[in-house]
Amino acid sequence: MIHRQALPSSPVLFGGPDLLLFLVLALGAALLVGNVLALVRPPERPREGELTRAPVARSVGMAVLGAVAAIWALATLLAR
Repeated sequence: MIHRQALPSSPVLFGGPDLLLFLVLALGAALLVGNVLALVRPPERPREGELTRAPVARSVGMAVLGAVAAIWALATLLAR
């Protein structure tokens, strides 16, 4: 188990000792939501050179990766 007690001579970590977990949670959730929304609501009028729809396989894969990262970070934060 990791002890969270800061040494008197060390500076306080910005965001606390769980900063990395919060960043993984935020990035995973953003990856999940962004890719799901790209699939559910494609642009009404795509600009020149843009795709009419998001690539389904890549978007689903990235959404799953984001969900795994967000769930892992949330579970780790709640287990402490």
